[in-house]
Amino acid sequence: MAGELSRREFLKTLSVGTGAFLVGSTGLIPISESLLKTDAAFAAQIGTFPREETLIARILTGRVGTPDNFNQWVGWKWQDRGIQNLADEPLWSVDFATGEIINGVAAGDPVYNADFTTLTIPLREGVAWSDGTPFTAADVVYTVETLMAFEGFNAHTFFVDNVESVTAVDDLTVEFVLKQANSRFHTTFLDRWGCTRIFPKHIFETQEDPTLFTFNPYVGCGPYKLHSFDPQGSWTAWEKREDWDKSPTGIMYGEPQPRYIIYQYFADEGAQILAQLTHQLDIVELSADGLKALLAQAETSRAYQPTFPFVVNNDPAITGIVFNTARAPFDNRDVRWALTLAIEIVEYTSIAVDSSGTLSPVHIPHLGPYPELYIGPMQEWLTEFTIDIGNGETFAPYDPEAARRVADYARSRGYVFPEDDEFIIKTFGYGWYKYAPDIAERLLVNNGFSRGADNMWLLPDGTPWRISYMTGTVLSNHDARNAVAAVQQWRKFGIDATVFNTENGADLGSVGDFDVETVWPGREPWGAGPDLYRVLDDWNSAYIKPVGERAQSSYHSRWSTPEMDDIIRRLRETDPFNTEQVVAIGIEGLKEVVRQMPSVPTYGYIGFIGWDESYWTNWPGSENPYAVPYSHWPNFKYVTPFLRPAGQA
Repeated sequence: MAGELSRREFLKTLSVGTGAFLVGSTGLIPISESLLKTDAAFAAQIGTFPREETLIARILTGRVGTPDNFNQWVGWKWQDRGIQNLADEPLWSVDFATGEIINGVAAGDPVYNADFTTLTIPLREGVAWSDGTPFTAADVVYTVETLMAFEGFNAHTFFVDNVESVTAVDDLTVEFVLKQANSRFHTTFLDRWGCTRIFPKHIFETQEDPTLFTFNPYVGCGPYKLHSFDPQGSWTAWEKREDWDKSPTGIMYGEPQPRYIIYQYFADEGAQILAQLTHQLDIVELSADGLKALLAQAETSRAYQPTFPFVVNNDPAITGIVFNTARAPFDNRDVRWALTLAIEIVEYTSIAVDSSGTLSPVHIPHLGPYPELYIGPMQEWLTEFTIDIGNGETFAPYDPEAARRVADYARSRGYVFPEDDEFIIKTFGYGWYKYAPDIAERLLVNNGFSRGADNMWLLPDGTPWRISYMTGTVLSNHDARNAVAAVQQWRKFGIDATVFNTENGADLGSVGDFDVETVWPGREPWGAGPDLYRVLDDWNSAYIKPVGERAQSSYHSRWSTPEMDDIIRRLRETDPFNTEQVVAIGIEGLKEVVRQMPSVPTYGYIGFIGWDESYWTNWPGSENPYAVPYSHWPNFKYVTPFLRPAGQA
């Protein structure tokens, strides 16, 4: 279209000069030289790997604290250093880009009996561990029995509570007898980001106490084997197996293309940007501003989407706001709804992610099967849904035009993208909730709140209302971006809200020592198939503990209702492969969470990925989303056969 700027031309208006810049809300911010220095030891080591045969990615979870210990079954380990994403093959993996379940060392779906007390799992033929030993049912049986025998393993309690017996029917068939009905038992082996992985029996059985075993070098069924690692934890290098065709990846998809893959620690996005600009980092994950800066200066880098919003928008997580419902006044539904209606979502997403997030009004992300199965069918209910605002009056809070308003605002800032409804819905979502500060005010006044002489809100006891929003210390992460946006909106409404950055958020959240936080407003769904059990079960009242005790649920709202407990029970007793029943019960659960709003869904998790095509091409971008696009996810091994050396057709 005449007069429109190309992506690069537009971005170059945001970054100038020959140095590296970040684009901040207040203008261009040069990256200091100290942030741009790469690790000297890594630079020396990289010379031993032919660059044209080597792919370099970032360790998302940071510098490895125990680099010589690969025993991921005990405590926390840095699995994204290449363990889960290159060297391991689980029974099954979720691929949220395609919405499918990938069979790994399993040959197909688990088969349950009628009352979900036994299940049989078929295993893939022809798989071998990276040391050449065949993978068999004996490995699975040994894994489960060993996890049950030693209390030091992470999954010990789960298997003790659930498994009566596990048997190798033959080399390629495993049978479980469960202690009680559990239609979702197999999902402990379903890799999304973490699952129960299988031991190589022939290695672990030589250990007197396998919980103390460092498992170095790592041996897995994946297509790559351990090459070397930095004793300081800055990088880990992997080499393609000679017998890659005995890995599930090779059997299913063919030969991985990079001979070597190195996962490297980068202290900040400035270091990532410089490394990619100098072609020493093939994959970066940045903030919105960081991605702009990269694309404006790099001739060989590309984003997931070729045009605005550029981002990966198919991650199976919904970001947002979590209230501590065990602490007043957040135990009051009217207060939670008032805080929701005090948010102008167009401003909110502009502050948080430069208008590039996909909205969801319910507690699952707008991606994969969820728009068709859940969010789309719920539009009529959402539009008709009302809340009681007192004096016999009700208010319909849903705004079906919210996503289009976000799109219009992005276009007003010069971003160019298609205007058709299909693109708008896919990119920005269906709708969200109305900006209604007048209704929010009524809800608060009805509950004894008032405004002081300075127009700031006072609690019912007359003291100033202060909200501390707890979040992490990495300011480009989505927890922090939601915190900044929410605090700005609530301050505009007259609440003394502040951001509390801490590295101790996981512990404080689990014991209920916070006001508001972002650990995602609902637990992430599997990302494939219709089953929302993983989402809804986190609101099970059985997991709620008194404040001060560590909660058993993944998220920290400490909220449940008898209605939600009944929904969870019915879903647990439903065949997970019965789509009609699973969706019907799942919709009931989503409605109950919207009514009570113990947490606020905002936008789906998005990734600001940049790929350098100097050495590797055919990345899984939006025009060809053949696999999960992140290098830190377990699915990255399934990308490696499809990459192509630069210049190769």
